[in-house]
Amino acid sequence: MDLGECTKIHDLALRADYEIASKERDLFFELDAMDHLESFIAECDRRTELAKKRLAETQEEISAEVSAKAEKVHELNEEIGKLLAKAEQLGAEGNVDESQKILMEVEKVRAKKKEAEEEYRNSMPASSFQQQKLRVCEVCSAYLGLHDNDRRLADHFGGKLHLGFIQIREKLDQLRKTVAEKQEKRNQDRLRRREEREREERMGRRSGSRTRDRRRSRSRDRRRRRSRSGSRERRKSRSRSRDRHRRHRSRSRSHSRGHRRGSRDRSSKHKSRDQSSREKSQDKERRGKSFAEKRHEGTNGSAGSERSEEREAGEI
Repeated sequence: MDLGECTKIHDLALRADYEIASKERDLFFELDAMDHLESFIAECDRRTELAKKRLAETQEEISAEVSAKAEKVHELNEEIGKLLAKAEQLGAEGNVDESQKILMEVEKVRAKKKEAEEEYRNSMPASSFQQQKLRVCEVCSAYLGLHDNDRRLADHFGGKLHLGFIQIREKLDQLRKTVAEKQEKRNQDRLRRREEREREERMGRRSGSRTRDRRRSRSRDRRRRRSRSGSRERRKSRSRSRDRHRRHRSRSRSHSRGHRRGSRDRSSKHKSRDQSSREKSQDKERRGKSFAEKRHEGTNGSAGSERSEEREAGEI
């Protein structure tokens, strides 16, 4: 087909590098190739359908029985053309024996085709049989005649256009299988990575919950220790306050006792002092009286002395 020059670079070295690199990791250029070939085959199929519609509009309508017989003749023509193309290819490669075997098969198929043509001719008028009945090739969308000779069929089925479309369709089927396998593998890898990520998240949540539980338990322990230490401090402060109160009370009691003792001592001292002062004053008085009596006695005589002595003895 006249498609113009390809814009890609056709280099065997680049192809070898790509094949080596594709073994290490998937580059997924098969997707691009599959899309390109699918668009190419879709265009060919679209032309085939249009050609079929055009033939249905231009050619005379025939019954289903006659159409089936004509279809059988077309199939045999296609088989003959494929065998002849294969025989020519083998002959060009130098495999003469295989080429001769295929030519023998061609003769058998020709005999079948002759019988099918006789059935087709007998099933319709001679005027209609002489008309060229065309058919569209399902592979390359080219027109094929019911009465084409073997050379024409061999040229078509062995031509570059038909063989090229066969190669494209086979390559497209291969690419579809390869892409499906790689997509399935990629999906499995994604599912595995997702499961691993979910497992890691679950483990992270578990570890996070464990750490939170540990932190909570630690905080509870700290609060308990703080409460215990606080209660201990409060008990200690209470005991200290009680001790201070007790010491204060004991001190106050001892102070009051000492004060009482001091007051008692002072009162006793004052009393003793008063008694001694009274005794001294009494002694002084006595001495003064005795001295006065002695003087009076001296003046009064002996009688007076006797009286004074008696008084003193009575006083004593």
